[in-house]
Amino acid sequence: MTSYSMIKVGNDYVVQANDKCILKVGSRRRAAQLISEATHLLNALAPVASPDLVPEEPSLQRETPELP
Repeated sequence: MTSYSMIKVGNDYVVQANDKCILKVGSRRRAAQLISEATHLLNALAPVASPDLVPEEPSLQRETPELP
């Protein structure tokens, strides 16, 4: 899970993800809104399938072409 935060630098706010600066905006409200939206989007993602669950063979068999 990514941890978001914001810090004030001069007159701007810097949004951080896991202590890495990712975005600078001019308003505290906008920085908080972006953090909220990013958290919502990450929580809405479907879990990724494990590579162990993926079949080794394709699910469709290739048809042999007909020669004229």
